[in-house]
Amino acid sequence: MRYSQAVYSHSQEVNEPLIIELGSGTEGVQEASDIPERMKRRGVPNLPCVPEITVVRHYTRLSQMNFGVDTGTYPLGSCTMKYNPKLNDELASLEGFSMLHPKQEESTAQGALELLWRLETFLKELTGMDAVTLEPAAGSQGELTGMLITKAYFRERGETGRRKVLIPDTAHGSNFASANMAGFEVVTIPSRNGELDPGIVSRYLGTDTAAFMITVPNTLGIFESNILTINRMVHDAGALAYFDGANMNALLGRVKPGDLGFDIAHLNTHKTFSTPHGGGGPGAGPVCVKKFLEVYLPVPRLRRKEDGSLYWQHHLPRSVGRVREGYGNFGVLLRAYAYMRRLGLEGLSQVSRDAVLISNYAAKRLSQRYLLPFPEKPRKHEFVVSAKGTGKRALEIAKGILEYGHAPTVYFPQIVEEALMVEFTETETKREIDEYTDALLELPGRDLSASPGSTSVSKLDEAGAARRPVLSWRELGVGSK
Repeated sequence: MRYSQAVYSHSQEVNEPLIIELGSGTEGVQEASDIPERMKRRGVPNLPCVPEITVVRHYTRLSQMNFGVDTGTYPLGSCTMKYNPKLNDELASLEGFSMLHPKQEESTAQGALELLWRLETFLKELTGMDAVTLEPAAGSQGELTGMLITKAYFRERGETGRRKVLIPDTAHGSNFASANMAGFEVVTIPSRNGELDPGIVSRYLGTDTAAFMITVPNTLGIFESNILTINRMVHDAGALAYFDGANMNALLGRVKPGDLGFDIAHLNTHKTFSTPHGGGGPGAGPVCVKKFLEVYLPVPRLRRKEDGSLYWQHHLPRSVGRVREGYGNFGVLLRAYAYMRRLGLEGLSQVSRDAVLISNYAAKRLSQRYLLPFPEKPRKHEFVVSAKGTGKRALEIAKGILEYGHAPTVYFPQIVEEALMVEFTETETKREIDEYTDALLELPGRDLSASPGSTSVSKLDEAGAARRPVLSWRELGVGSK
């Protein structure tokens, strides 16, 4: 089996850069007999031969072209990018945590298990729920886990006719996908004046309803004022009430989903507890449930013995089973724990107060030029404005604001025409908020036909890219195609 071998050389006599020369060989490598013949490389890999400094500068430039929470304000609507404190990164890199292996003996990882136990306790207190699993690796996987729990609950009760999951038109798209993947039929519930109307909801509830997935506050940033009534109606119909915790940043330390009547709730640690997110992960989506649903939580479950030690309980016959290998992304969960311990309950309550204050301040400013739907209702941690009437489309505004160093969210939720969604977090300063809102107020008066022009990649033709995709493939020396 051939492989790529890097040889490093540097001339002491001539001021030459470090060169990475690629060769091939089998020196010191034992032939792997378990690799199929068709999968073995036939030739030398087609890899570049470039100076090390070129490689370093290439990736450094790429990092400078990227948007992120460390480079500036990142008001990515409905998917909060909260600043990640460097102290939490430092704690997660401690050898006792970073060198853990998911298969090692429980007796050698009691500190880590204690941390997870306490994190579960914190989340139960914050959500008003009775049991928690930290296993799901993302909010979307948490949603799917919640739907699998719902399915297992009704299957055990013999109510297999409950096939429908009701979801408002203000919900996140992942709700619809998660319910569908779990095998349910999705029914969209129209909102009225930016909220759910109990009269409308009652028309859809029935003996075939399994659950109602609700985001509180909703994606317009409006608190569902009828949520107590609606959840009572859901329970009266024999269904479960599911809380999408994507917008928990508005309620943190102030309102508990369990007190609102919800049976299941998932949380997004990156949105609420300042953990890393992006590029598909890493992430964490804990799921919290009321006592009567605890038996269905994924395995393994963390348990405490009489002597105080902790262990994993794997054999729980009513569980929905594993939803991922290991037990969640431990480094991410550790950062969430550190965030909670550092702030405390009062600090977490201040987080939500600041996020709500910032949102209403920014919404008020932007309403000078943009349409703010349902302006009589206060916003929570996020809001949506419409570019309709400004003379520009939301997409044009979005491309224009890229030149100011910001990444936008547009056309969501779809119930608002030419929607621009803005979601600041409590970590943003007034100066940064003003810079962003000033840019949005200025853009409708500019010629945006060529925007963005100052970014690394200029204006793209999305329609042309979708209709005439360019597909390329290069032979890399592998024996099979």
